[in-house]
Amino acid sequence: MSLALARLLQLASPALPVGAFSYSQGLEWAIEEGTVRDEATALAWIGDLLECNLGRFEAPLLARLVAAWQGKDLAMVRQLNELHLASRESAELRAETLQMGYSLLRLLRELGDFPADTLSTLDAMGDVGFPTAWSAAAAAWDIPAEAAVTAWLWAWAENQAMAALKAVPLGQSAGQRILLALGARMPAVAQRALSLDPEAWSNLAPGFAIASCRHETQYSRLFRS
Repeated sequence: MSLALARLLQLASPALPVGAFSYSQGLEWAIEEGTVRDEATALAWIGDLLECNLGRFEAPLLARLVAAWQGKDLAMVRQLNELHLASRESAELRAETLQMGYSLLRLLRELGDFPADTLSTLDAMGDVGFPTAWSAAAAAWDIPAEAAVTAWLWAWAENQAMAALKAVPLGQSAGQRILLALGARMPAVAQRALSLDPEAWSNLAPGFAIASCRHETQYSRLFRS
């Protein structure tokens, strides 16, 4: 597991050059509007998205993508990529996943030892969402699905906490308390994602969708989404 773990830490690292730090996914508008204003409300916002949005859609979709890559089911990979892109509620969210997918694909190509057939498949797909490129790396590096899903959730939560630190603003200890609380919930969220039937997938979160749309015209902002 040691090599797979090292590769997983690389994928989940904030140092991964895909530009994740530049996005807040609507959190910045929630702060501007006053819904998120302190540590407690930041935890509530991020925690609700973890449970009701990522945990019920992106996480199970990512698990299926990893399995599809591992099983060489390229038709399923394309179908899941299209589903993910169609699920983006705003222009910003769609642009975000495409930019990060493009950046990760470019990185994988520049690493020099990534499987050529996987790169060719991704190149042929055209618009590639971030989960599709990320899951391709996880599968190529033999990362177990449960570990991949947990790391995906953690990387997202860490980025959200950092956005809250900058924009609320919050102190470093508050950010670590938020991550501690979110981390305690992740094992159950990941386990549910691994077994959730596709018919039960749902990213319905109206408040999040509204925040994402309103952020597109927010007058003063730090983040791209």
